[in-house]
Amino acid sequence: MRFEEMWRDLSPVGRSASSGGYFRQPWASAESELRAWFAAECTSRGLVVETDGIGNQVAWWSPASGRSEEPGVLTGSHLDSVLDGGAYDGPLGVVSALAAIDLLRERGFEPARPIGVSVFVEEEGSRFGRACLGSRLVTGATTWDEARELRDRDGVFLADAVSAAGLDPAQGLLSLDRVATFVELHVEQGRDLVDRDVAVGLATEIWPHGRWRFDFAGQANHAGTTRMEDRHDPMLTYAMTALAADKQARLAGQRATFGRISVEPNGTNAVPSLVTAWLDARASTDEALAEMVALIERQADERAGRDGTSLVVTAESVSRSVAFDPDLAARLAAIGDWPVIPTQAGHDAGILSAAGIPTAMVFVRNPTGISHSPDEHAETADCLAGVDALADVLTELARSGAPE
Repeated sequence: MRFEEMWRDLSPVGRSASSGGYFRQPWASAESELRAWFAAECTSRGLVVETDGIGNQVAWWSPASGRSEEPGVLTGSHLDSVLDGGAYDGPLGVVSALAAIDLLRERGFEPARPIGVSVFVEEEGSRFGRACLGSRLVTGATTWDEARELRDRDGVFLADAVSAAGLDPAQGLLSLDRVATFVELHVEQGRDLVDRDVAVGLATEIWPHGRWRFDFAGQANHAGTTRMEDRHDPMLTYAMTALAADKQARLAGQRATFGRISVEPNGTNAVPSLVTAWLDARASTDEALAEMVALIERQADERAGRDGTSLVVTAESVSRSVAFDPDLAARLAAIGDWPVIPTQAGHDAGILSAAGIPTAMVFVRNPTGISHSPDEHAETADCLAGVDALADVLTELARSGAPE
């Protein structure tokens, strides 16, 4: 089947020989190779491919009836990865979308409205720190004037990275005017479907989440000659803050993670002068998220006062809760009697939903629940069940007489 063939083609691109994980950062070589692969796959199917000025892509299958200008159904996902990420987060949705079109054609289905397959860039925010950046720009949630000034870990401006990839933002961004509905297939990043013993489910909502930068400043000094009581050590303030974040999240039944830090001067025998740490926080409601982050910041401030350090907290990105169209979810769930479940992970689907586009998500079972890791996995049989489910969903949404 074409699904397995496409999956084999993608497997080596951007894969680390040592960890088996993936480094598919946006506007870099591996991700550029994937964009070229996507365009070639779409062209081989007779789909009309559009690429915008920052690398977002969409390929359209238009009806033979000539109703190609009607708003259509968009599916797809992303091809970039987190650092040392898994194979399925993003690419599964893209490969499944193309395989679903193959399956629909095998069934003899002729869409009454266009079906598009999309790839949004920098969904993970792994290079420039802004999750779902491609879809945020397309929907206007983020402006290019703001985004162009973002820098990666090496200090490269986003505008320069886009230009180095051979793209030109002056050419404009994808238009969503032709999109009546968006459906994103994604590997589940959790164990809900495993616990239910089903291969496929749909999403009800996305938890609110965000990223906050904590800058802990202190005084650099000698690790051997500086007495413990004379130190102004920002690493201690950070360490307590990480523990406080863990405690607050556990007490509230929410999520808080410090997964990235930067230390200056980063010497083994020196008390650091600056520790910068990034908090990823997620909660069941907007209010719970704000309360948890405020508690973590307050405890960090109090500890900084005791350590003789200082703290500045900057919200780099915050996404409010997203409830997917309940009528659409119920309508699609009825096709296969699929369960409808929440997700704590952010997706391009959430950005498009927040922009007013009726949106749904199809999840494929993840046997371990592990994601954002080389251990991320989905069984081939479940992936193929996802392709079947997506094909059924697209049939429902693109058939003659389907409401927009």
